[in-house]
Amino acid sequence: MVIRKSDHLLKIISNSLVDLASPSSLSYFWNFGSLLGVFLMVQILSGLFLAFHFSGDVMLSFDTIIHMMRDVNNGWLLRVIHANGASMFFLLMYIHIGRGLYYGSYRFKKTWLSGVTILLLSMATAFLGYVLPWGQMSFWAATVITNLLSAIPYVGTLMVEWIWGGFAVGNPTLTRFFAFHFILPFVILFMVILHLFFLHETGSGNPMGFSSNCDKVSFHPYYSIKDVYGFGCFFIFFMMICIMSPYIFMDVENFISSDPLVTPVHIQPEWYFLFAYTILRSIPSKIGGVVALVMSVIVLYFLPFFLEHKFRSTYFYYIMKYLFWLFIINWLLLTWIGACVVEYPFSELGMVFSFIYFYLYIMFWSI
Repeated sequence: MVIRKSDHLLKIISNSLVDLASPSSLSYFWNFGSLLGVFLMVQILSGLFLAFHFSGDVMLSFDTIIHMMRDVNNGWLLRVIHANGASMFFLLMYIHIGRGLYYGSYRFKKTWLSGVTILLLSMATAFLGYVLPWGQMSFWAATVITNLLSAIPYVGTLMVEWIWGGFAVGNPTLTRFFAFHFILPFVILFMVILHLFFLHETGSGNPMGFSSNCDKVSFHPYYSIKDVYGFGCFFIFFMMICIMSPYIFMDVENFISSDPLVTPVHIQPEWYFLFAYTILRSIPSKIGGVVALVMSVIVLYFLPFFLEHKFRSTYFYYIMKYLFWLFIINWLLLTWIGACVVEYPFSELGMVFSFIYFYLYIMFWSI
């Protein structure tokens, strides 16, 4: 106890993980933030070990993935942990954001804005990683998504050629994507530290949304036990997926080496991008689709400035509570539509659900 209080480094750790004053009414929905931190470390460590065997060359990258899966000791496990870990990371992040929306965490402006920045950086990192295996879906996803920048007036084509490193997706593109995919997780880690700093500066919220300064408990053992229990349950679920259904989130097209002359029947991103992909393809105009795609995530930045309710928690706003669950259902429907082919009735439904997605944000602001 004396050492923990006297040593400067141990004192910082103790104040963050042991003696941190926390509201006494936090539920298990507050576990997902710490789970995200653990999964970020899982992604960084598994990615580092995979990078030892990966070659960022269009002639070798697909073969190095096969080499890792077949020849490297436990390489198959590392790969499925890293691939499925990305899906689990976004699942946890979306639940974490949903909890923040429901309980009014956007009131803590700096914490919320840094969290949205982490979401954007995570999306960029995940997209770059999806391209690296250089399978059919990787190649065509890179071609389609990078081409969206050409919609920017005047400089769009120049930006696309700079990202490609030429006039088509090729070896310079893969090399750049690998470099950024390696660097960005450490930028995310820095942002997570900043996020935690802002969180500890203001303190955690609570389900009721009231000030809980008069009723707080130390983080350990009240919430450290909850976190450990949450880690155990979720890791059992995660490892069951990795061992029993390791390729459940992977597209079969990506098990075929890339071929610029053969276009897949249905190009689609990973499941955690499908809601934004539906919004993109639902707008007839290319520039309009790109703007809607960007705004589908950027809109989260505006919540702290427009949602100025007297009580933080949605619990006290019955209409907003029902709108929130309607928003969740609509988001799930957008994700489902994104995995469907672009034909009737899915195209029309995508337009309707995309309109509802943005309209619900306006409804939140007007209540």
